[in-house]
Amino acid sequence: MDYKQKIITVGDAIKKVKTGSKIVAASFASQPKSFLSFLHTLPKNITNLSIYNVYLLDYPFLQENRFTVYSTFYSGALRVAEKARGNVRYIPAHVSQFPAIYAGVNPDIFVGAASMPKDGKVSLSLANLYDRQSLEAAKTVILEINPNFPYTKGSVEVDLAKVNYIIEADYKPLTIEESALSEKDIIIGNLIAAEIKDGDCLQFGIGAIPDAVANALVKKKHLGIHTEMLTNGALKLILSGAVDNSKKKIGKGKSTTVFACGSQALYDYMHNNDKVEMLDADYVNSPSIIAQNDNQVSINSTIEVDFFGQCASETLGTKHFSGSGGQFDTVQGAKWSKGGRSYIALHSTAKVKNADGSVTEVSKIVPELKSGAAITLPRNEVDIVVTEYGIARLRGVDVVERAKRLIAIAHPDFRNELIEAMKKRWGSAKNIP
Repeated sequence: MDYKQKIITVGDAIKKVKTGSKIVAASFASQPKSFLSFLHTLPKNITNLSIYNVYLLDYPFLQENRFTVYSTFYSGALRVAEKARGNVRYIPAHVSQFPAIYAGVNPDIFVGAASMPKDGKVSLSLANLYDRQSLEAAKTVILEINPNFPYTKGSVEVDLAKVNYIIEADYKPLTIEESALSEKDIIIGNLIAAEIKDGDCLQFGIGAIPDAVANALVKKKHLGIHTEMLTNGALKLILSGAVDNSKKKIGKGKSTTVFACGSQALYDYMHNNDKVEMLDADYVNSPSIIAQNDNQVSINSTIEVDFFGQCASETLGTKHFSGSGGQFDTVQGAKWSKGGRSYIALHSTAKVKNADGSVTEVSKIVPELKSGAAITLPRNEVDIVVTEYGIARLRGVDVVERAKRLIAIAHPDFRNELIEAMKKRWGSAKNIP
């Protein structure tokens, strides 16, 4: 069947939504902007609508309480909507659990952006956090085919027979450029890069610190990539020749990922490229799969670390900021890997705006996490913590020694008060500084 027979307008696609509909919208850079931008035009008598997504951008329907958004990872738009209208709900989950959760809602509609069709197939392009499984579970499948989206290879390739309706679109996908690096970022990046060996297999995400690590690795050899997110930093390492994936045990010769978010150059590289495989999240992020590659290295960030090494990576106290993502998955997988290591990187301090508008600098290494904080990475899983003041190796280390090592990489201005807090907690222990 010619795919053109399935083409409908956005307006006709919106008519497929009924009261009580559960809609799963594709994630991150593959979210269907045409459909979501038009969703608010539904007749007002159509209510009780549920939207499931990851990192939803700002759309007019977020202004209406008849729409409730369920998400495993917040964007800025979702934080605003939750605070202003309370029509956003967070679902705690690791990335490896996303496919079962999103497909498990038995969606009435799956809608996403996609590449142009080729050989009877279409690619879900830039995201597969839950996308393929949700598409297969949905009663109705609507895709926005778009010449600006790369045709990527792997389990994101879908037979057109599984697609009910097609919208022709021509918008640009979400892009993120390389981060501006601070002196702290560069120091941390160099500290971690010095620990990376030729032939290591890498997982790292988006942001200034991962970009700084990538910048410092361009002269390495035979690196591999097995990561949930493919980024500009990964592209830099591929183009420099540092990554060739030749030492990987699984996915040999290919960069393995779940989704991509970066520059147009990254998307151009991925288009029709057999050296990049986009596979299902419950495979790529399964710790048992990650561990099959020797010398797997995970590099993640966090908001706050306590004396035990516990990491609050998604909340500021009770304020929800992002999500668990794949931090636990990738840390555990790296630790299970032969020769694997896991790094948690953060600046030693943060600047906090007070109610009166003044700014206070606070330590991000603390005796206790803020009240109400979610623990993203429990103390049993933390391996290595890095700030601009050094490296604290915590695997297999007792709680008192952990606190001492973390204080040693805290900002000097806060070390004395951290030492006093340590004495108060473990005053009877020997060798307290």
